[in-house]
Amino acid sequence: MAKKLISVTVNGKLEERAVEPRTLLIHFLREELNLTGAHIGCETSHCGACTVDVDGVSVKSCTHLAVQCDGAHVTTVEGLANKGVLHAVQEGFYKEHGLQCGFCTPGMLMRASNFLKENPNPSEDEIRMGMSGNLCRCTGYQNIVKAVQYAARKLQEAPAA
Repeated sequence: MAKKLISVTVNGKLEERAVEPRTLLIHFLREELNLTGAHIGCETSHCGACTVDVDGVSVKSCTHLAVQCDGAHVTTVEGLANKGVLHAVQEGFYKEHGLQCGFCTPGMLMRASNFLKENPNPSEDEIRMGMSGNLCRCTGYQNIVKAVQYAARKLQEAPAA
């Protein structure tokens, strides 16, 4: 199968690579770019451990083709922090103990980040619904909800850029 040249901006850096058309985004990120933050969980898009942001939309990278990202902007968990300063959702998960084993955390962080752009002042029920495509087997979700609430407050307090 002939490879296709793609150009994708990942975490602010333009990357050009020749990929097979069947290459999944998760494999492109992990194997081609050595960005191993997104995890391969269920490989069916049910768990959300592989969630990344593609042009402002949460995407399950285990069922999204790399060629679909040609010309796109992709943000992974490695791209959340800004110059060493944690993103509000990262800080929230830390402060509110929103993780245990950590396997689901990269996908949770990415979904929470994008969710708070969609709904900057969510209720607890809205958080639970907005995060429902990401599964955690350890926490019972209460501290994840608290972490997202923390991040929402912090983002609202931040001065406009």
